[in-house]
Amino acid sequence: MSETTSVSRLRNLLIAFAAIALSTAIFFGFQTQANSVSLEAQAERSTSLEVALNNEKPTLTEFYANWCTSCQAMAPDLAQIKQKYADSVNFVMLNVDNNKWLPEILRYRVDGIPHFIFLNATGEAIAQTIGEQPPSVMEANLDALIANQTLPYAASNGQTSMFNAPVNTSSSSQDDPRGHGAQVR
Repeated sequence: MSETTSVSRLRNLLIAFAAIALSTAIFFGFQTQANSVSLEAQAERSTSLEVALNNEKPTLTEFYANWCTSCQAMAPDLAQIKQKYADSVNFVMLNVDNNKWLPEILRYRVDGIPHFIFLNATGEAIAQTIGEQPPSVMEANLDALIANQTLPYAASNGQTSMFNAPVNTSSSSQDDPRGHGAQVR
């Protein structure tokens, strides 16, 4: 009976150890997830468009969508950039899936996301970039924006694609140029 008892104790010890290891892994997994950079969290902390247009600071306006993989890929780098430049630049995030921003989508001819509009201190759009941008490019553009100089990696009068913003919100995402062919369910 003592051999059976020691096997049972060893088995119970292994189960307890596995449970502790698993609970520790789950705990740290939730911590990582809670601290990860999400687009929603960044949007909540971003400056409102109205404030940005009236506080005499240059502004980076980002048109994004939560489902956009390029937007998600840039989120961690942009979070660091936003923290670094928070005192000198407004960061505005406008979700293209929110019809509230349709006038801005049309005004800036947003035809792909992420789409960045650089506004000078008076709120005038001076440049734009579309798509994923390396952090070094974003920082160089922001440094030039702050110094009121020509942005090195963005053309102020570049060609843009024609964009017809959907008026009917029930249109298929395949017809939406912002959808990149994604299926919405």
